[in-house]
Amino acid sequence: LLKRHSSEDVFGVQIATGHADQYTRVAELIANEPEIEVDFVDMNLGCPIDLVCEKGAGASLMLRERKLKGSVEGLTKTLNCPVTIKIRTGWNENEPIAHKLVQTIQGWGYDGIGAVMIHGRSRLQRYSRLANWDYIAEVAKCQAANLHQIPVIGNGDLFSYTDYEQNVLKHVNDCDDSNCLSPTAMLGRGSLIKPWLPTEIKERRHWDISATERLDMLKDFVRFGLEHWGSDQQGVNYTRRFLLEWISFLHRYVPVGMLEVIPQQMNQRPPNNMCGRNDL
Repeated sequence: LLKRHSSEDVFGVQIATGHADQYTRVAELIANEPEIEVDFVDMNLGCPIDLVCEKGAGASLMLRERKLKGSVEGLTKTLNCPVTIKIRTGWNENEPIAHKLVQTIQGWGYDGIGAVMIHGRSRLQRYSRLANWDYIAEVAKCQAANLHQIPVIGNGDLFSYTDYEQNVLKHVNDCDDSNCLSPTAMLGRGSLIKPWLPTEIKERRHWDISATERLDMLKDFVRFGLEHWGSDQQGVNYTRRFLLEWISFLHRYVPVGMLEVIPQQMNQRPPNNMCGRNDL
């Protein structure tokens, strides 16, 4: 998974652990391996899964300031590339802590922190209810003016170009301060369900993509997987595994022509017993 394809303009690696020594050791492996070429390394403090949080990693690391500080220090002093930190609004919806956490990280003054990315839900919310973009924008404004400003990038429920403009650009354009929300946005589930989402945002359109074009994407994925992992049994198994994981998101897409209201919302699912026809 650390192999970079020649076509990838920007390539990053995300690490999830609950201990500073493990973060530092992985950073050493990345920095000292000549075949690994990365543009940034991301710390995963956003994963809400119980198995991850119970080990002190993911969202639970937000609550452990001493371990978090040691982890950030180890990464920034070992790597030659920027370090980004992915967090959530807090542990529960009623007690957000991201604004305090960003101020704390800014106060540490470590060089090499490229950005803090905030998912607009708490850990206990997981993916229920809507992401709170107003709070994300407030977190961006809360940094001390006399310290280096860390770019704050928002994430959550971006599933169309209108979502991007209403949630990201609106806050960017309405802000007169120097520490505003970044116009960059992090795409998660939306880009798994709609891999063409970046194109929609860039071109400001709702792409009524055909089933043939979507099938071609699956064919390309399989071909790339076999090129990457090999065409032996292990390579086939790896390709099948990640293909099935991707399809678990991809099947949620509702074609534009079937929507009563455009665009599709993130938690909107195809109707039961849906039956359609096309050139396939």
